[in-house]
Amino acid sequence: MSSHADTHEEFHYHAPGLQHQFEDMKQQEESVSIGMWVFLVQEIMFFGGLFTAYLVFRSRFPMAFAAGSNHLDAFWGGLNTLVLIVSSLTMALTVYYAQKGNRNMQVVMIVLTMLFGTTFLGVKVIEYRDKYEHGLVPVQGWNKKVKEGEHKEAASVVLPFETRAFASEAQTEAPAVHHSNPKGEFQIDVEKDMKLPKMAEDGKFLTQAEQVGYYSNGKLDPEKFRDKVRIFFYIYFVMTGLHALHMIVGLGIMAWLLWMAWRNSFSIDYYMPVEMSGLYWHFVDIVWIFLFPLLYLLGRHFLH
Repeated sequence: MSSHADTHEEFHYHAPGLQHQFEDMKQQEESVSIGMWVFLVQEIMFFGGLFTAYLVFRSRFPMAFAAGSNHLDAFWGGLNTLVLIVSSLTMALTVYYAQKGNRNMQVVMIVLTMLFGTTFLGVKVIEYRDKYEHGLVPVQGWNKKVKEGEHKEAASVVLPFETRAFASEAQTEAPAVHHSNPKGEFQIDVEKDMKLPKMAEDGKFLTQAEQVGYYSNGKLDPEKFRDKVRIFFYIYFVMTGLHALHMIVGLGIMAWLLWMAWRNSFSIDYYMPVEMSGLYWHFVDIVWIFLFPLLYLLGRHFLH
């Protein structure tokens, strides 16, 4: 004959998604939330070190960083910014519909979020290929090798307004010179990029580090200036590459959420995994919000 305690234990309500190590859903949600925020703080410290390195070198060599930034396509960076902002909206709607227990809309919003994330990575592939084609990867031998007499072909998609700008520039300046690069070395456009330190020199705007770092025997040295531009591209590839890696991890999380949502695992009582995944996705988006102006918009006004 079973006791009253056994009967109570037999019919005790077990919340959906409650793990055995927690007493109730409130304790589980608090533990998961604290764990995620601790992880995000660690990520902030990680990216904070990279942002600090960027600020230190930018303050020392602003003209070299401006020259490097002018090799980035602000259209692609702006497009990716828009894509991630919209993906944050779809991610927030995923959490909303999970809280409402709407399975179909959860699936739709997760698919849209993954589509935007994939679009972001596709744009980064276009940008990275463009840097490879034009000899802007800062590691020797990692750029496209162009033998003497061959011409490098532009890999980036040219927009209508850029076409007009290039056509106007072609009427006033000499034709572009195609440089050979048999060893795949890092290269910059000396005639274009050297305008920035010359302008700063005329206006007495060079920092003390630039006065030492760009010159040899009192003359502006293209090789020394190129090495400072190379620092910008090292930072660019490290920061955007790690950000893209976080986006890939985010897409993996979204794939798992999609499978769980398809199985109707989330409801009004249990949606914590969706909410925590949303926090991670929003963090990755926020990091890009800082990367875009610092990398793509830096010093563009100098050339106008």
